[in-house]
Amino acid sequence: MSGEKENPSLNDSEINCNAEECNIEEVRTEPRIQVNNSSDTPIKLYKRRWFIVLLFSSYSLCNSFQWIQYGIINNIFMKFYDVESFTIDWMSMIYMLTYIPFIFPVTWLLDKKGLRVIALVATALNCAGTWIKVASVRPDLFPVTMLGQFCCSLAQVFILGMPSKIASVWFGSEEVSTACSIGVFGNQLGIAIGFLVPPILVPNVEDMNELAYHIRIMFYITAGVATFLFILVVTVFQERPELPPTKAQATARLIPPEQYSYTASILRLLRNKPFILLIVTYGLNVGCFYAVGTLLNRMIIDHYPGEELNAGRIGLTIVIAGMVGSLICGIWLDRTKTYKQTTLAVYLMSFIGMLVYALTLNLGHLWVVFLTAGALGFFMTGYLPLGFEFGVELTYPECEGTSSGLLNCSAQVFGIIFTISQGKIMDTYGTLAGNIFLCVFLLIGSVLTGFIQSDLRRQKANQLSRTTADGQLAGQQLDYGATALIKKPDSPSSAKI
Repeated sequence: MSGEKENPSLNDSEINCNAEECNIEEVRTEPRIQVNNSSDTPIKLYKRRWFIVLLFSSYSLCNSFQWIQYGIINNIFMKFYDVESFTIDWMSMIYMLTYIPFIFPVTWLLDKKGLRVIALVATALNCAGTWIKVASVRPDLFPVTMLGQFCCSLAQVFILGMPSKIASVWFGSEEVSTACSIGVFGNQLGIAIGFLVPPILVPNVEDMNELAYHIRIMFYITAGVATFLFILVVTVFQERPELPPTKAQATARLIPPEQYSYTASILRLLRNKPFILLIVTYGLNVGCFYAVGTLLNRMIIDHYPGEELNAGRIGLTIVIAGMVGSLICGIWLDRTKTYKQTTLAVYLMSFIGMLVYALTLNLGHLWVVFLTAGALGFFMTGYLPLGFEFGVELTYPECEGTSSGLLNCSAQVFGIIFTISQGKIMDTYGTLAGNIFLCVFLLIGSVLTGFIQSDLRRQKANQLSRTTADGQLAGQQLDYGATALIKKPDSPSSAKI
C-alpha cells in the first residue's frame, strides 16, 4: 500500500535464527518455548507508525498535564477548598501512589491483551476523571475532585509503560530509541503545559465565585480535549502493523501465548543484577524529578512571594529543556548504542544541575533560577528515555512493558518518599536543605550507575543475526544469562527451543 517501504536491513532487536539451523535452550529451570520458522516472514515499516506514536503522545500529554495542575497553584487550591498544603501535595502524589499496586496487573494485561485494549482503557479513565473534576468545582466538594484525580492517576498506570512497547511493535531498530523518546516527549510536554497553563487560567483572586469560574473553565478545557482523544483512539488506534517491522517482532508473533508466563518473566527480571541496579538508579533520578515538580510552587513562592505565574514558567522551562534533552539522547543512542556511557554522563550532569539549582535559588534573581532550572531539566528529564531503552537492552527478549513497568514503579516509590521527606525538610530547615537532600541521592545514583554491567543483549542478538545471515553461526555461543542460551546445534536438522 502507499506510504509503505520495505526494510531490508537487519535490526538491533532481531534474532534471525532459523529453527532448522540452531539449537536454543532455556537455562536454569525455565520452560522451553516452541517457535516456528520466521526467516521467511517479510518485514515492513509503515508511515502510519508515526501517527500511532503521536496519538499516544497526545493522550499521554492530556493525562500528565493533570498531574501537576493542582500543585503548581498549590496556594490557590488551598484557599478554594480550605485544605492544608500537604493535602494539595497529595493531588500530585496520588499519581505515584496509584501506580504501585496497579502496575503488575496492568503490565499483565498489556502482555495478554495488547496495545489497543490498554490505550482504550487509559483514555476512557482519563476522560471520566476530567468530567468528574468538572462536577467538583465547589469549595465543599474536595473529595469529588480527589476522586477525579484518582481516575486520571489510574489512567497513568496504563500509559507510562507503553512508549518502549509501541517503539518495538511499530518501529525499525534504527529508530526505536527515537520513537521511545517521542513517546516520552508527550508526557513531558503535558507536564510543561501543566506548569504553564493553570497559573494563567486560574489567577489568585479573592472572590470565591470568580475563582470557581476560572477553575471550571480549566476543567472544561481538559475534559473537552480528553473526550476528543478518547474518540480518536476508539476509531483509529491500531494494535500492530500488518507486517512486523523487524525479524525479532516476526519471531515474537510466532510464540504461542500459552507458552508465555508473566510470573516467570518477572522472576527472570528480578534475578537480572544489572537490571536491578538500573531499577534503583532510575527510581532515584526520576523520584527526584517528581519531588521537584510537585514542590516547585512552594520553593519559588518561599523566595519570590507573589510569583505564581513565574513558578509555572520555571516549571515549563524545566520540562521544555528536558524534552530537548530526551530527543537528543534518543537520537544519540540510535546512532552510537553507547547506553551505559550516555546514561552515566547524563546522571552525573543531573546531580551537578541539581546542586547548582539548590545553591542559586536564594540569590534573588529570577533569571538565574530560569537558567539553572533549564539546565537541570535538560539532563534530569532527558534521562527518562535513556532509562527505558537501557532497560530494554539489559532485559531483552523480555516484554518491554514489563521492564518499563518495574522502572516506573521504582520511580513512583522514590517519588512519594522524596516528596514527603523534602516537604518536611523544607518546612523545618528551608528550601536549601530540602534540595541538598535530593542532591545526596542523585550522587548515590550516579555512583551506582557506574556499577551497572553493560550487558547489551539486544545488540548481541543483532550481531548474531548478522552472523547468521552471513552463514557464520557455526561454533559461536551467546549467553543471555537470565533468559536463554543459544549455542551450536547438535545436528543441522534438529532444533530445540
